[in-house]
Amino acid sequence: ADKGGHFMQHPEFSCPMEATLSLIDGKYKTLLLWHLKDGPRRYMALQRLLPRVTPKMLTQQLRALEEAGMIRREVIPARPPKTVYSLTPFGESLVPVLDAMCRWGRDHLDGQGVPRPCGKV
Repeated sequence: ADKGGHFMQHPEFSCPMEATLSLIDGKYKTLLLWHLKDGPRRYMALQRLLPRVTPKMLTQQLRALEEAGMIRREVIPARPPKTVYSLTPFGESLVPVLDAMCRWGRDHLDGQGVPRPCGKV
């Protein structure tokens, strides 16, 4: 089930949920993965999609996702250089989970009459 060998790096996990959360835990990691599920995005586009995140925090969260093998970072030589992020196959394997989380959140908010400005599904 582990396509990238990433869980094997953490033998201290006692259950699969713990291993999953270790990869996507963090205030913005799940949102970053969600915004990358429809295709590559440049750094500034991600920053605009998450206006509350500081540039330092955005960089830290992107770096952590890259180190975990969930996203790919590509620097395109230009003036100024363009940095593009995209999901790896390992990151894409999480899309059904992200979709399920969005559906659950939509149903929860709908039950409370809260508008949903943030996404599809």
